[in-house]
Amino acid sequence: MDDSNGPRNRKERRAAARQSGQPISPPSSTPKLKMTQPDRSGPKSKTFMDIYEEKKHLLDAGQPFDPKHTDGLARNESGNILNVGLNSGNDDDEPIGPVGNAVLWALTLSMIHFTLDVLVYSQYRQEIEWAEIFKRTGVVLPILFLVVLVMRSSIAVRFQLAQQVFYLGVAVAAGCYTIHAANRYGYYAVMKRCPPLGTLWIWSVIEMDLPWAAASVGVDMGFLWWKGYSFF
Repeated sequence: MDDSNGPRNRKERRAAARQSGQPISPPSSTPKLKMTQPDRSGPKSKTFMDIYEEKKHLLDAGQPFDPKHTDGLARNESGNILNVGLNSGNDDDEPIGPVGNAVLWALTLSMIHFTLDVLVYSQYRQEIEWAEIFKRTGVVLPILFLVVLVMRSSIAVRFQLAQQVFYLGVAVAAGCYTIHAANRYGYYAVMKRCPPLGTLWIWSVIEMDLPWAAASVGVDMGFLWWKGYSFF
């Protein structure tokens, strides 16, 4: 059947209908949808509120979500043993693992060391030796990586108090010696010693809990006052 002479679009169909005196019937206004009532019988399984109440009840009863079995190994809610070889105590707080944290911290602390090295040169109005600065930064980078990796291992995390005491000792020793060197030694000795000591000082203070960090800063300020030194 050849439809080449028939109307090709809506405009031509309407024109043909007017000429023939048989208008096109309008489409039905009633949608062809199946009308049903919603299900008002309530949820068929546990809701989020039900799960929340169950978990809250366990916490109130002193039972954590991750049960500790008699073997002393940490397990998840399914009872599977967690891999804690070099992981920290809480996997949720370490999404990239100890190695990833060590890489991130080592790069960040190396940039701090690089910045302190440049600032010391500028402080004494010396010509900046970029090759030497990059060389020292490259040497300190793997050392920082190993130190951070060890301090964030599962063995170190298990001894929180000893870990905080270690950070406190590093912060006090590095801070006091940096203050002493900057006030007593010549510019060459300061340029060699202050960047690595300052980096260790900053890292240890950041790693400590707030009370321990405040105590370390208090000891450093006391040493500064006792010796009559100045930051400037």
